[in-house]
Amino acid sequence: MAVKGNAADNRTRSSVSIFIIISMCCFFYILGAWQKSGFGKGDSIAIEITKQTDCTILPNLSFETHHSRSDIGDDIGAEVRTFEPCHERYRDYTPCQDQNRAMLFPRENMNYRERHCPLEEEKLYCLIPAPEGYVAPFPWPKSRDFVPYANVPYKSLTVEKAVQNWVQYEGNVFRFPGGGTQFPQGADTYIDQLASVIPIANGTVRTALDTGCGVASWGAYLLKRNVLAMSFAPRDSHEAQVQFALERGVPAIIGVLGTIKLPYPSRSFDMAHCSRCLIPWGANDGMYMMEVDRVLRPGGYWVLSGPPINWKNNYKAWQRTEEDLEEEQKKIEEIAELLCWEKVSEKSEIAIWRKRINSDSCAVRQDEPRVRTCESSYADDVWYKKMEACIVPFPEVDNPEEVAGGELKTFPDRLNDMPPRIASGSVPGFSAESYHEDNRLWKKHVKAYKRLNKYLDTGRYRNIMDMNAGLGSFAAAIESPKLWVMNVVPTIADKATLGVIYERGLIGIYHDWCEAFSTYPRTYDLIHANAVFSLYNKKCKMEDILLEMDRILRPEGAVIFRDQVDILMKVKRMVIGMRWNTKMVDHEDGPLLQEKVLVAVKQYWAGGHTNETAEV
Repeated sequence: MAVKGNAADNRTRSSVSIFIIISMCCFFYILGAWQKSGFGKGDSIAIEITKQTDCTILPNLSFETHHSRSDIGDDIGAEVRTFEPCHERYRDYTPCQDQNRAMLFPRENMNYRERHCPLEEEKLYCLIPAPEGYVAPFPWPKSRDFVPYANVPYKSLTVEKAVQNWVQYEGNVFRFPGGGTQFPQGADTYIDQLASVIPIANGTVRTALDTGCGVASWGAYLLKRNVLAMSFAPRDSHEAQVQFALERGVPAIIGVLGTIKLPYPSRSFDMAHCSRCLIPWGANDGMYMMEVDRVLRPGGYWVLSGPPINWKNNYKAWQRTEEDLEEEQKKIEEIAELLCWEKVSEKSEIAIWRKRINSDSCAVRQDEPRVRTCESSYADDVWYKKMEACIVPFPEVDNPEEVAGGELKTFPDRLNDMPPRIASGSVPGFSAESYHEDNRLWKKHVKAYKRLNKYLDTGRYRNIMDMNAGLGSFAAAIESPKLWVMNVVPTIADKATLGVIYERGLIGIYHDWCEAFSTYPRTYDLIHANAVFSLYNKKCKMEDILLEMDRILRPEGAVIFRDQVDILMKVKRMVIGMRWNTKMVDHEDGPLLQEKVLVAVKQYWAGGHTNETAEV
C-alpha cells in the first residue's frame, strides 16, 4: 500500500507540474483580451504574447481527482450549469434596495430605504446585463470628471441639480464640474475652507465619512489630498447618485441613517461630514449624532454645512421659518454638548465640531442625567442591530493627555505601523508578531499576483474589492493613488478586524455574503476572494455568492480566487456557465500545496448580446 501511495503521489506531482507550466503559459492569453471594449483597448504586448502562445495543446488533465474531499465538491463531475441573462429591466438591479420592495416598509426614520433583501423564492438566478453600448470607464483621474452616458443613461440629475453644478450632460458623456448643493463653486474651494480648521494636509485626517453624499464630489476631490472617504446615500429619487460616484472611481455605497447602525466599527473615521444631507440631526433624542459619535475617532471632526447653520441670513432662501431653523440648531448644539464635542469653528454656513480625545477631557458629561451610556457590546456589534440613543464610552486612559483607544501616526506611516487594537490585545488571536507576518505574507501574495497580471497596479483596475479582508494586508500591499480597496470583513468571520483596517488608514465595511452587497451592478473592476468559499461552506449556496460577484463586477473585470483546490474546482465549473474565462495556477510556494489561485475574467456582453471576450 505504501508503494502504491508513493506512486500516486508521484503521478499527482507530475500532472500538477505539467498543469502549472501550461497554465502559466496560457494565462497570458486572457490578458490580451481583458479590455476589448470602450476607451481602453487590448495591450499590444499582451496581444503579441497571445499570438506567440499555442494554448491548444492543453492536455485533458483530470485535476479534480487529485485532491478530493467528501464534504465539498460532490458535483465536481456534474454537467456545467448555464446561467442565462436576466431581462434588461434588471440592468441596475440592487437586490437589497429594490424600489418596489422598499415601498412595503414603513417610511418612519427612513426604514424603507434600508436593506431589505429578497426571500429565497424571490432571488434571481440569472446574469445582470450591462446597458446596450456599455464601455469601459475612463481611467483615473479623468473618470473623476467624465462618465460615459451609455454606462449610466440617466439625465434627471442634470436637470434637477443644474444650478448646483453636480453634473452636466455633454454629447455622449456626463461631466462632473465638482460642484455640490452646498458648494456650487466647487469642492476644491470648499475643502480649502475646511482645511483652514481641520488638519487635512499633514495626514492626520485620512479616513472620512460622507453622509448623504450625492455624486460624491467631496470624496472625489479629497482623494488628491490623500484622504479616503466612505460616501453613502440612499437609493431614492436622486436617481443613480451612488452609481455615478462609483463610475467616477470614488468609494461609495448605498446606505442611509435610519433605524439600524452603520456597518462600521467604533472609532473608525477621522472626520465625518454632512453637506445639506437632509438628516434630522436633532430628532430621536440625538440618535443620529450619537451614531456619528460612535464611529468617529477620539479627536475626530464633524462638519455640518447648510441648514440650519447661519439660519438668520438664509431662512428665506431655504423657505423655512426662523423659529423652525433656530429650534433645529438649538437641538444640535445641545446634543453636541452632551457628546462633549467642542465647537471649533462656525463661519458662513459651515460649522465644525471636534470630539474630545478621552473621557477625562469631558468631566461634565459624567454627571449629566440626560446621558445614557450604551451597553459594552453596542460599540462594535452592528450588523442589522437597532440604533439607540445612547453614547458609547471612551476606552480608558492612564492620563488626561492620552488619546482613548490609542494615538495614530499620520498617513502613510500608519499604514504599516502597529495598529493600537493589535498592540493593546483588543483583537483576540493577533499579536505584534502575527500582524507583521500577515503583512509579509500578503506582500508575497501580491507580488505573485502581479506576475500573473501585469496590469494590477497600472490603473486599469480602479475600484477593487477584497471580500474577506482580514487585517487589510492585501489592500496595504497594493496601496496606490491609482486605486482604492473596499475591505469587506464578513459578519461570520472569526475575528472582528475591521477596526484594525481603519486604524491603518484604509476603509471597509461589514457584510454577509449570503446577501447582496449595497452597490449597483458593474461597480468594481477587480474582486479578490481569499478563502471566501471555505468560510461560507454550508452557510449559503455557492451560486448565490458567485452571481452576486458577477452582478457587481464590470464586463472585462477580473477576479482572483485563493482557496483550497477542491473548492476552486467547483467554483471554476460554475463560473464557466456565467461567461467567465478562468485559469488555475499553483500557490507561489509550489504545486504541492492544496491552496491554489484561480484567476477569472468576465466576458464582455451587453444589452442582450452574447459576444465573448476570449476563449481560454
